Amino acid sequence: MMPGQIPDPSLAAGSLPSLGPLAGISATTLTDQLKLADFRQLGAMLSPLHFLGRLGKRPLAIKTEEMDEDEERRKRRREKNKVAAARCRNKKKERTDFLQRESERLEMVNSELKAQIEELRIERQQLMMMLNLHRPTCIVRTDSVKTPESEANPLLEQLSNDKK
Repeated sequence: MMPGQIPDPSLAAGSLPSLGPLAGISATTLTDQLKLADFRQLGAMLSPLHFLGRLGKRPLAIKTEEMDEDEERRKRRREKNKVAAARCRNKKKERTDFLQRESERLEMVNSELKAQIEELRIERQQLMMMLNLHRPTCIVRTDSVKTPESEANPLLEQLSNDKK
């Protein structure tokens, strides 16, 4: 055949070098199919599964059954994963809520303890002041009372020195 020459339509498509997947289908069958404009049937003729069926591979029905089983398996796996993910999110949310409530409770306990410390500090100061006011009028044996040096009263020290 010369370049630029139109091929004979009766030639098989497999004999033409650039038709690729159309190999094995005669040109007249293709032109007849195009004339009838039944593109679905033509598509079925050109589909890879059509060729596999011709080559002795498994029939299409078995493949669709396997694909349905695989799809069903994937669907079940996705559903289980979705449920597990929801359960994990709920568990994490509950844990976060618990920790938030525990944090708030501990902050309240902490503030109550700080308030109690402040009350006790004020009460201690008042008692120390009352004690210091009472010491000059109190007759106490100095050997029976041991006061810390930071709270020592100069009058008591003077009395104890005078008795010696």
